[in-house]
Amino acid sequence: MDQEVQKAVSAQAEETLVVVKPDAVRRGLVGEVIGRFESKGFSIKRVSMITMTRPQAEEFYAVHKDKPFFGELVAFITSGPVVGAVLSGRDAVATVRRLVGATKSWEAAPGTIRGDLGLGLTDNVIHASDSAESFAKERSAFFKAQNG
Repeated sequence: MDQEVQKAVSAQAEETLVVVKPDAVRRGLVGEVIGRFESKGFSIKRVSMITMTRPQAEEFYAVHKDKPFFGELVAFITSGPVVGAVLSGRDAVATVRRLVGATKSWEAAPGTIRGDLGLGLTDNVIHASDSAESFAKERSAFFKAQNG
């Protein structure tokens, strides 16, 4: 790729966060899930496997704190290791959300990560930031224990 084209592509790139949830880690799907983003052309800028603490999970899901399912979200995400990855690419937030599919696995289209691999509502394999603002907050909460 010549330098002008490379500069134009990188100027349009944005970052987003995905978190491969405990159900997918337990089922050995991390490579398949992350591989789908790599196949689509996204670059992995940062990746880490952690077990989220309760305070970390509460900060991560703070946008849902007043909803009835908040406790279930926190309990599930802290139930085992997760893998978080910062992805970079063109129109990353929207494109990643399309690749991930609908939140309810049974409503997610075939060919999407949740449509192909998800088993339910909470056990839906993956979380993906829904905006640049969410990405900034979620990245901070996820990587908090690792300095940034």
